[in-house]
Formats: sequence, structure tokens, C-alpha cells
Amino acid sequence: MGGSYPRRGSYDYIQERVAYTFYDPKVASKELVDEVFETTRSIPKCMRIVAIAKSAQRNNLAQELANIKAPTLLVWGLNDTITPPMVAYEFNRLIPNSELKFIDKCCHAPMMEHPQKFNNLVEDFLVKKI
Repeated sequence: MGGSYPRRGSYDYIQERVAYTFYDPKVASKELVDEVFETTRSIPKCMRIVAIAKSAQRNNLAQELANIKAPTLLVWGLNDTITPPMVAYEFNRLIPNSELKFIDKCCHAPMMEHPQKFNNLVEDFLVKKI
């Protein structure tokens, strides 16, 4: 959840980081913040999250993207501050037979922030590919 180091057990910190994931911070409902907060209270779960984040930084898979042979839909938040749109363009360039679709007024989790738009894009893609 990038940016700064958490203070263990800080609900406010978790609430801020979850809200940062969305273009509209109101999408970060109390239920979602509660769920993330509970996850962060588990040391084993936190260690797995840190390990995944470190692995993503250490292992650049850009060279592997060209090996993806299946038709691929990339759905990206146009306002993603965590993984910016320039990364989406690069993925689209590197993955053969890929399509890139953006959702405006959307940050890092389009499937959560705009579920109907996301589902429509996925459905349209699948209908074309079947």
C-alpha cells in the first residue's frame, strides 16, 4: 500500500491507505477498511503481503509478457496513482493480442470502483473472443 511505513495497529493509517487506492475515497467503505485492518493485525498475513510486494519489485517480468499467447484484456484506472497508465500502455505494447481499456475517474481497483463498467468491458471482450 506504498508511500509510508504503517504504525502497527493504526486504524487511521489503514483507512488513509485504503482510501488512496480509489479515485473517490468514499469507495473505501467502513466494511472494506475493517477487513483490511483485520488482515494487518495478523503478523503472518502481513509478512506474506510484504513478501509479495518485495517479489514484485525484485522480479521484473517484462521479458515474459511477450510469451502470453491468450487474448488479453487490460482494464486500467485512468487515474491510477499506484500503477500509472504509462505501465498499462507498456503492458499493452508487450502482450501480443492484448486490448487496453481505461475507466475514467478510477484509480487502482476498477473492478471495485466501477464494477458495472468493468463487467461490461469484460463481457464485451469475452463475447468478441468466443
